[in-house]
This record gives sequence, C-alpha cells and structure tokens, in this order.
Amino acid sequence: MKNPELVIMAAGMGSRYGGLKQIDTVDDEGHIIIDFSIYDAIRAGFRDFTFIIKKEIEKEFREVIDAHLADKDINVKYVYQELYKLPEGYSVPEGRKKPWGTAHALLCCLGTVDAPFAVINADDYYGAHAFLKIYDFLKNTEDDGRYHYAMVGYRIKNTVTEKGTVSRGLCSYENGMLTEIVERTKIGIRPDGSIYYTEDGVDTELDPETLVSMNLWGFTPSYLLECRKRFPRVLDENLPKNPEKCEFFLPGVVSDLISEGLCDVRVLDNEDKWHGVTYKEDKAQVVEAFRQLKADGVYPGEF
Repeated sequence: MKNPELVIMAAGMGSRYGGLKQIDTVDDEGHIIIDFSIYDAIRAGFRDFTFIIKKEIEKEFREVIDAHLADKDINVKYVYQELYKLPEGYSVPEGRKKPWGTAHALLCCLGTVDAPFAVINADDYYGAHAFLKIYDFLKNTEDDGRYHYAMVGYRIKNTVTEKGTVSRGLCSYENGMLTEIVERTKIGIRPDGSIYYTEDGVDTELDPETLVSMNLWGFTPSYLLECRKRFPRVLDENLPKNPEKCEFFLPGVVSDLISEGLCDVRVLDNEDKWHGVTYKEDKAQVVEAFRQLKADGVYPGEF
C-alpha cells in the first residue's frame, strides 16, 4: 500500500481577503499558514505533497513555497486548476471567471495523485492532532468493494470569525460515521456569541457544538474517479440555471456516494481550534494565535 499523500488546495484568489492570502506571512519569522500544516503533516508521516494552484499565480506562489520547502526531505508536485479543464463537449460560459469548486480542484489531480490522500485548504490551520488522525486512518484503510473515507470534524464554535460570514459543511453522523453533510455558505456569529446561518434571507440558529467540515478529508484514489464521473451531471443540472457561479463541491460528491450506499465516511472528532484568514481583518487574530502556540511550545521559532 502506498504511503498517503497530502493534497493542498491553493488555487483561490482571495477575493474577500484582498490578495494571495495563501502566502501572506503570519509571524515575525516569515512563516505562512501552510508552513505550520506542512510541519504537522511531516511529523504525522506525510512525505508527498501536491499543491493545486492556478497558472496565473504560479510564479508568485512558487517563489515563496519552493523557498520554504527547499530544506525539507519531501516530494512536491503541482497541478493546475483552470476554468477550461472541462469534460469533452463542454465549454466555459461567456463571462465566467469563478473557479468550478473544490471537487473540480481535486479532479485536476487525476493522473498525478495515485495513493490514498488527505486534502486541506492552504489558508486554514488545522492543528497537529488532525494530521495524526487522518494519516493513521489512510495508512490503515483501503477500499474493499466499498469506498472507505474519513473526515476530520471541528466544532463550529471553533471555526467562525467575527469579521464576516464563512462557508462550512454542516455534518450529521451516527456511531462515528457521517450520514449527511450540507454546505452552508453564510454562517456568522453575533456579538452575543450565538451562531447562525442565513439562507433565502432567513436566519437559522446553530448549536455551537455542531460538527462541521473544514475540508480536511481522507480519500482513496477512487474519489477522483467518482469526481470525473459525476462532473458532467453537475454541469448539466446547474449550467442552465447559474452559468457564471455554479460550483462542483467536494462535500456534494461525498453526500451522493453516501446516499447511494457506495462509501462510508468515518468522522474523526477534533477539539483543536481552527485559525484562518477569510478576511483581511482576521490576520491580527491569527498572528496572535501563532505567537501563543509558539509560546506554549507547540511550534519552535524556526522550522
């Protein structure tokens, strides 16, 4: 069985952030958020890393990343998520600039990633426990006529920002197995600490202990094949309705596979606090969080 790989989604342009947040520094030593995730991933056992980026950010992105990884004993690959990467017979709608979504990003790895893999966002901090849990799962799991996947779940109270709304996958589970995941794109927190999501102009309260996905998943290569198979169906259904903004979401593929009885998804509960820079205003809080993690001895000053 091949050693698990780590796939890092870094193709976003940071429209809400106002720049390439993937390479914005978060401490005095010049580290970026992904440096902490790679540090944790290497300690967990990962040695093969694939970055998903856009061609238009390649030069700027790689100047930073390649320098940060130069002294590490790891293997690094790049794949490119581009609008034109569509199934045969489909074309980019006029005026479309928005990427096709997280499942499309992973689909771009088909032919490059051929081992069990974990996937994360480049601009999210997940905590060391998360990488240990997902690596252990991938190292000891393989498909056997049924797909066996995993997701690291976070308490929603540990994943929201006071600076604006965020997108999260709300999870339902039973006996440690995911039963449903619903993507909510406008989750916020009020000054009194209550958490809610908005849909069609209506606010719905959320329990702070609700488990959510932060896009830390563990898959076998079968997931990439399923993305290729299902993408045309998603395009056929959504292009007529929303040609400029419809997306192919990673959790949507998982939900379909669960409902069709083709996979099970183990929920790996994690109490770590998420840190991320959805908005420019989040940065000060993230910088302070990493300063405290270093002060607590979780990370060395230089690594």
